[in-house]
Amino acid sequence: MAGRTPLPARDGLGPARVRIEHGASAATMLDYLLERFPGSDGFWQAEMSRGHVVDQHSRVVTQSSPYRPGRILYYYRQPVPERTVPFELRVLHQDEAIVVVDKPHFLATIPRGQHITETVLVRARRQLGLDDLVPAHRLDRMTAGVLVLVADPRWRKAYQELFAQRQVRKAYEAIAPHDPALGLSRAGQGPPRTVRSRITKQSGVMVAEEVPGEPNSETLVDLLEVHGGLARYRLRPVTGKTHQLRLHMSSLGVPILGDTYYPVYRPSRGDDDFTDPLRLLAQSLEFTDPITGAERRFDSSLSLRF
Repeated sequence: MAGRTPLPARDGLGPARVRIEHGASAATMLDYLLERFPGSDGFWQAEMSRGHVVDQHSRVVTQSSPYRPGRILYYYRQPVPERTVPFELRVLHQDEAIVVVDKPHFLATIPRGQHITETVLVRARRQLGLDDLVPAHRLDRMTAGVLVLVADPRWRKAYQELFAQRQVRKAYEAIAPHDPALGLSRAGQGPPRTVRSRITKQSGVMVAEEVPGEPNSETLVDLLEVHGGLARYRLRPVTGKTHQLRLHMSSLGVPILGDTYYPVYRPSRGDDDFTDPLRLLAQSLEFTDPITGAERRFDSSLSLRF
């Protein structure tokens, strides 16, 4: 996760960066940027005149700054208009160290790709006026529920390592078809079903897959309630592989409702159907606070409907 940058966040959005590569014939940094980003005439000149382009050492880059390969430049991007995600970002808890929110479906955790301003990070910074906020972990854009953000830069590493080292107990809820043949125990009335598999995901490929080999993922599955041909499940991931819960439910033959990735990938046409979210919710998080040593639990205020 990123630390401090030479430029502060502006309107909740942190600066973008670009590395100046070797081998260009440019005489100045401006020449290099105009060559690398065709059609950007006017943007770089205007930002440089405002002092809004700096290198990794906080040195201002001007239109006459000589080409210096190896440097990293920071600047403020101009995000294109995005379709508004029409759901509220709710704050569940706030103290000096962390902010805990209920992430709605369809809202990305951090700026990336085509989702820049319609993200938890930008919304939370704007909503709370806390430009130092960074996520301690991430949730998929299509998953809703409890998400922890770190408010104080001094404690970023401690909370991020808590999640990276899997010292957080997580419980999810999902709605999917009900298959009595699975023989799942009702929560509290028997041991959960343990699903293990080997999951791999190639860079640039949208979906992950289960392959033969030593398992590297594990999920505990309980049945919470049955409603007609559907059921509510409790999912407790022991590991944290990409799309693990979605893959494991699909492998059981009961893919999560609203899943456009598994068992068959259905590419988006660009517009989300806000009436048909992925029925997957990060219901609760429990951990020993790395700063205070206190036991902490946060529960989502959201719910999944059949």
